[in-house]
Amino acid sequence: MRVPSLILAAAGAALIAPAALPAPATAVPPRERPAARGEGGVTADDLPARGEGGATADDLPARGEGGVTADDLLARTGTCAELSHGRYRTDAGSPATVPVCGTDDAVFWKADLDVDCDGRPTTHCNSGTDPVFAPTTAFQQSDGRHLNAETLPYVVVPAPSSRWDYRAHGIRGGSVAAVVHGDRVQYAVVGDTGPSDLIGEASYATARGLGIDPDPVTGGAPSNVTYIVFRNTLITPIEDHEEAVATGERLAKQFLTND
Repeated sequence: MRVPSLILAAAGAALIAPAALPAPATAVPPRERPAARGEGGVTADDLPARGEGGATADDLPARGEGGVTADDLLARTGTCAELSHGRYRTDAGSPATVPVCGTDDAVFWKADLDVDCDGRPTTHCNSGTDPVFAPTTAFQQSDGRHLNAETLPYVVVPAPSSRWDYRAHGIRGGSVAAVVHGDRVQYAVVGDTGPSDLIGEASYATARGLGIDPDPVTGGAPSNVTYIVFRNTLITPIEDHEEAVATGERLAKQFLTND
């Protein structure tokens, strides 16, 4: 998670039902979050060979896979019924312009994508590759270890605040998400929390799956990333990405047809 210095302490959230709202768990100390860099998505040639860790060319999601296209989801999120009591900044020092919107089925927002490398140290996500790396995530996998940002597509939600509390809207660690950029859709889970006033962050694996440069320092996308998180959903175990994709496809189809 990326936390601006001397502003707010980040908070993790317990996996709970929407009706109960306990105080979020203590997370890592505040740190400065780097702004997303230029878009310039990666190509298949930029991806590591299979076996090097992280996504490969074969792992990139098919455009329009399963009949749900990026255009379908962008059209569905074209209007915003604001849920948040105020708006979010995408980076420290930037204006607060991003609302959290909602339907009966999901919440969504449109922002940048800052690359979150936090969690278990790996080849591409560690203190040497990411100057603000933290070996923890707000939510853990089934064996108690922190998530692997390099291999698991996950999104980051803002820590609960008076502006918006994700827990009150059926969102928790392991909730299913669909992230849209260009003509790609990447299914993911909610895997970490960030500063309570910033929005627009996802794991290394999510960025790579969307064709975005996943480098935690120079990568990311400055805009045009849509995050859709489906209410009252849970992938168990949280690290089961195949289940997240299957469930995400089904929920995305429902999202397109429901009012």
